[in-house]
Amino acid sequence: MDEKQGTYAAGVHWREPDLAMLDAFQRDESTLPADAPRALISVRLSALTADTTSPVRQELELRSMARERGLRVVGVARDLNVSATRVAPWQRKELGRWLNDRVPDFDVILFWKMDRFVRRVTDLSAMIDWCSAHGKNLVSKHDVIDLSTPLGQATAKFVGTLAEIETGSTIARVTSLWDYAKTQSDWLVGKPPYGYVTDGGRKLVIEPQAQRVLRWCYDAAVRGVSARRMTIVLSRGGVPTGGGGQWTTSTLLRRLRNPALMGLRVVEANDGGVRRSRVVRDKDGVPVRVADPIFTEAEWQTLQTALDRRSKSQPHRSPRGATAFLGVLVCTDCGTNMTVKRTAVQGRTYAYLRCRNCPSGGLGAPDPDAVYRALRAQVMTALGAQPVRTREYVRGELGLRQAKPHWTIAASGESFGDRWEREGQEVMTDDLRRAGITCRVSRTKIPRTRAPEVELELSVPPDAEERLIIKQDAFADLVR
Repeated sequence: MDEKQGTYAAGVHWREPDLAMLDAFQRDESTLPADAPRALISVRLSALTADTTSPVRQELELRSMARERGLRVVGVARDLNVSATRVAPWQRKELGRWLNDRVPDFDVILFWKMDRFVRRVTDLSAMIDWCSAHGKNLVSKHDVIDLSTPLGQATAKFVGTLAEIETGSTIARVTSLWDYAKTQSDWLVGKPPYGYVTDGGRKLVIEPQAQRVLRWCYDAAVRGVSARRMTIVLSRGGVPTGGGGQWTTSTLLRRLRNPALMGLRVVEANDGGVRRSRVVRDKDGVPVRVADPIFTEAEWQTLQTALDRRSKSQPHRSPRGATAFLGVLVCTDCGTNMTVKRTAVQGRTYAYLRCRNCPSGGLGAPDPDAVYRALRAQVMTALGAQPVRTREYVRGELGLRQAKPHWTIAASGESFGDRWEREGQEVMTDDLRRAGITCRVSRTKIPRTRAPEVELELSVPPDAEERLIIKQDAFADLVR
């Protein structure tokens, strides 16, 4: 019985009477016919407290219901310390594994109570649609949810209609709230900009420590100190970033260039890939003030001029991300991902592939595009001829030779080389990551030459062919 006791997280214990009941249920299941409907039990709790229903009690009551209905329990998805509001059923570790990969193994999902399964009507609607498409039933012990009954079907239709109304209303409310909030001097929604905090209500106030950091950076920038040097000093001094993580040049520059430091409302705007914030103005064209300024307008302009002298502009960000093949290209020496570092000098932008743990990022590969082209060529040679195969679910029909639900692997008629030529680099990257394929990047210093010699070594796992099979996301079109 130790194995059963260990199926839940620490703090959840099976008592002797509970274990006796479990054994009784399992003995009764052994007498069921071989073709008895199969049940998956879903148990969920956000947090285990004295006021919550024990997950053991949930499971035993659902096993009792399964016995009454003549269902064979084939598995229990136990998701503890999981919020039903934040995490949809198909995204949970245990239940998601069954819904995404073990669909043929069960016929009905049993759950104790609605709020133990979902808390958003849109999630319930998606689950009802999924069950209908896959021939599954959904049954609650304490709510009127049973897709095999007329009342349960009527409830499902009502839930679907309610979900559409809720989604439309939510979008309208959120849009309206943001449009309204942007014009108000009170801070109604959103995260305060660095340098400010809320006063516990609707007002923004200056955060003293962050203000000292910003004023120090102002003085340093006016003296000609680079943003990179500032981040080194801040990091060595153990100065909190205000958002977790480490100080970086790009993070510091975004904060120092933010007009919100003048106490103004701003919104983020993308200018050709450069992240900037612009000032929000009211209907009369006047900037909306939300707090006292950390910098006056004259000081802010002086700061921008000082920053411009050190770096003409922040390097433009690629609209598809800074680094191609992220998670595929790894450093041979330290094993971390290769990422692109961009610097701007005298109006020109330079890009280098670097790693994280080697000193100074290792020997930078100065032509990322050349590395990408070499990787694509190797991948095409190794895998381009592989046929594209997709996993599809077959419900099965009574009276046919293949009656049981099952997965089938269908060939699309094209190769992965064709797919990547048609879909592009992002799709190729997703496929390589799914298959666990990596490419180790080695950089060797060449005497009297600035650029190192770059070598690539493609690593393909033995089961890559199976892992390349495309598994369709059954919930992608159901989540509205």
